[in-house]
Amino acid sequence: MRPEQKLKKIPNGENGIVIKKSICTICDPLTQCGLDLYIKDGKIVKVEGSKEHAYNQGSLCPKGAATRQYVYHEDRIKTPLKRIGSRGSNQFIPISWEEALETIACKLNVLKKEYGPESVAFFSGFTKYFRPYLKRLTHSFGSPNYITESSCCYHATAMTQALVFGRQGLPDMANTDCLLLWSGNPFYTNPGNGRNLVKNQERGMKLIVVDPRITPTTARADIHLRLRPGTDGALALAMAHVIINEKLYDQDFVANHTYGFEEYRDYVQHFTPEEGHRLTGVPADLIKEAARMYAKAKTAAIFPSASAVVHHTNGIQNYRAVFCLAGLTGNYDIKGGNRYSPHSFIHIAGLIPTREQEFIQPRPWEEMPPRIGSDRFPVWPEVVDEEGQAMQLPYQIRSGQPYPIKALLGFGMNYRMWPDSEGLRQSLNMLDFFVNIDIFMTDTCKMADIVLPACTSLERSELRCYPMGYIIFTQPVIEPLYESRSDVDIIYQLAEKLGLEDELFAAGYETSIDYILEPSGITVAELKKHPAGMFVPNPVRPPEKSYLQNGFATPSGKLEFKSKILEKYEDKMGIAALPVYTPPKHSPEATPDLAKEYPFILNTGSRMPMFVHTRTFRLSWNSCLKKNQPAADINPEDAERLGIKQDDYIRISTPKNSIVVRANLTQMAQPGVVHMHHAFAQADVNILFEADYLDPISGFPGFKSALCNIEKVNETEVC
Repeated sequence: MRPEQKLKKIPNGENGIVIKKSICTICDPLTQCGLDLYIKDGKIVKVEGSKEHAYNQGSLCPKGAATRQYVYHEDRIKTPLKRIGSRGSNQFIPISWEEALETIACKLNVLKKEYGPESVAFFSGFTKYFRPYLKRLTHSFGSPNYITESSCCYHATAMTQALVFGRQGLPDMANTDCLLLWSGNPFYTNPGNGRNLVKNQERGMKLIVVDPRITPTTARADIHLRLRPGTDGALALAMAHVIINEKLYDQDFVANHTYGFEEYRDYVQHFTPEEGHRLTGVPADLIKEAARMYAKAKTAAIFPSASAVVHHTNGIQNYRAVFCLAGLTGNYDIKGGNRYSPHSFIHIAGLIPTREQEFIQPRPWEEMPPRIGSDRFPVWPEVVDEEGQAMQLPYQIRSGQPYPIKALLGFGMNYRMWPDSEGLRQSLNMLDFFVNIDIFMTDTCKMADIVLPACTSLERSELRCYPMGYIIFTQPVIEPLYESRSDVDIIYQLAEKLGLEDELFAAGYETSIDYILEPSGITVAELKKHPAGMFVPNPVRPPEKSYLQNGFATPSGKLEFKSKILEKYEDKMGIAALPVYTPPKHSPEATPDLAKEYPFILNTGSRMPMFVHTRTFRLSWNSCLKKNQPAADINPEDAERLGIKQDDYIRISTPKNSIVVRANLTQMAQPGVVHMHHAFAQADVNILFEADYLDPISGFPGFKSALCNIEKVNETEVC
């Protein structure tokens, strides 16, 4: 390469290229990788991972690498839009921001006056940076109905830990001797953690992976426990049987710091390793080996997934049984175990104190009507302080009970997230008023009365914390494209138009952030001096075994093998206080007659490395890595028996509905299990689930264990 050629490719005083720092928020919320954006004439010309960023250290996944395609995609919504045709017809006309905001504020205030503020629901999908401000807007408006996609992602896992520990316990991977990774595949979902996993294995960490599939993560495992979907609780109880009966448990910790052990111990006796094998398909000897490896390790940590285990109708009880293993072995809140670290901002433990809770909850719950889902899922409001249970939204729209929902203000809402997604789409038609804010013109936007264009993370500012004590307040690297605005600007402008008497909304976005960060001593002005982010000064690291001083944040003050919260619902709702194992609602064990007609287990919702839900389907760089067409993974043994070959069309049927997709033959799928990726508009797998196919404790959908049938379809029938 000649010197003059090299000169043109790097920032210098002659070529006009500058590098600006930001983060990628296509994946959310943990994987906000640092970005180096090469800017020339106000446009992004190149994207690289930022080497000095504490999280990704220069690496990027396929999604982040396609940032330019994402930002400059032709599907961007360019201007506020008003519907002129029927809902779903995609007939809109451009309008001004002033008209859009005035229309929204007028409609919401009229409904508030006629039906009460609770008649308006506020929904957050992706991304998550604006959630504190949207929740404040919801409650300042007077509505209890702040709801998010966390109603089927993350919150049930957090609920489970709260029921056992009282609060979250994060795996201390850097210091643990044995990592029990329960149904996660970080090489696809969180590459930074995949990199950390490899690094810690190289220092000698043992790895046990529980997963029905074969994945890049299971390939690295010392032990892979390949269970049938939905049997996680039975596997955990069988491991507990070994740990208890071989006296491998921490007897001092159990005696002094736990509640309900005797009843739990007696219940566990039913789950011998042989019974565990019968229920889960995992060989009894492998169950014993995994239990011993976990219990005998000097330190051991459980690495949970956000939603894989809780996407079952028995999900909460299953994961309670898993986290009880940490209680048995005393691996809670110790170095190398599951450490407690309080959240700093948007569910991330950033090692700084903040006033986030005071900011997001300007009005106590007691001053508002019950939130959506409180009647059907009463455990939810006892344990989840943040929001209502959004899975109940379509029922409440349709029934008007316990009060009507007349309007919905959505940010990044995707109706295909719900089970019986077609049912929710129909429910949206019943609303008096529906607004959706997004970057692209999605199928959900097509249902709205008003559509507002949001800008990407590179066209706005946002605050992010990281678990290693890193913090960043990004600045726009380019001007907002077209007429797009940041979600936060939209929220603050709506607060003004709605006439809300809220001092922090009136003071502005950056003042609100200063308010939130005030206990940490960090200010927006200081953060702006560090555009790539900074490590927090004086990080606050809670001491080990904080329960020795303060007890556990449970009703008993101890780690609970038997939940005192759930005890209240045993007689009324049939919810067991012990982590009782029951098979999935639809399964060969629970519904044998149904299983004769629908003999396969349907499992959906797992990630692909180049896609996150629907957000990168439209990007050619990502789509070229995998055919962007609906396909289901089936085991070659099943395919041979049914006369199905690679890429044949197959029909997946449930009692609710059916879809036609291509067949992908792979050993990654177990015999008898059909894996189907979600979010395809051409073949939406969520229409196969009944709307009430939910966990009775959390309200989470049973996306990962339903019954289905598959059959070959002639290509002439499809065409």
